[in-house]
Amino acid sequence: MATSEPAQDRIRPAVPAGAAAVPGGDAFAAAARAVALRTPRRPPVPVPLPAAPGTVELTGPVFGTADVGPLDHDLTRQHDGAPVGERIVVGGRITDRRGRPVRGQLVELWQANAAGRYAHPLDRHPAPLDPHFTGAGRCLTDDDGRYRFVTVRPGAYPLGGPHDLWRAAHLHFSLFGTAFTQRLVTQMYFPGDPLLPADIIWHAVSDEAARARLVCTLDRTLGEPGRSLGYRWDIVLDGPSATWTEGDR
Repeated sequence: MATSEPAQDRIRPAVPAGAAAVPGGDAFAAAARAVALRTPRRPPVPVPLPAAPGTVELTGPVFGTADVGPLDHDLTRQHDGAPVGERIVVGGRITDRRGRPVRGQLVELWQANAAGRYAHPLDRHPAPLDPHFTGAGRCLTDDDGRYRFVTVRPGAYPLGGPHDLWRAAHLHFSLFGTAFTQRLVTQMYFPGDPLLPADIIWHAVSDEAARARLVCTLDRTLGEPGRSLGYRWDIVLDGPSATWTEGDR
């Protein structure tokens, strides 16, 4: 599974001077440049027309070699032992602009562990790895468009640079639509996180209402009594209230 920002040195963009003054001014410009570095640098590959339906899918990546399993959504049960960290449940609905459920949607999640480190060879953050946590899961939405993940709350991690900026705790989400070419990637944040006001990726979303839609809400009904808290995050795929994705500008 691809991780959009796994590395301390080679992947994460350098934070320009002035970025500590988030929000506004030079900091917003720095955030915009940082997000621009996350977009593809090469032009799309043209597909000769006319082409049979599904032709473009034959040249795209394939995620996994098997169907989604019954435990793929539970990131805490993928190894022999339990991962370190605060256990949480994240769930919600995926809908279109009219509130209609998007059924059978492949949803992928990836994240840093509780110490703020990705299980990725290019992440050189000195925080410890967790042998019982890979940080990646997937599920399919049900007939009501609902998804559900069981995981641990991710830790913050530093971006480096002279201003000692950190990323707020966040989860990466990928939604595949009905074809790989429809893939959307976005991020979810946690309410009340004191690092949010200085998170340059969150502030790269220029619209305040759109930023607010990236923050989940505490929902005790989604959690497991005595074991985990629940967080609700609904995703809207299109329309004026659409959830921001990394391709948006």
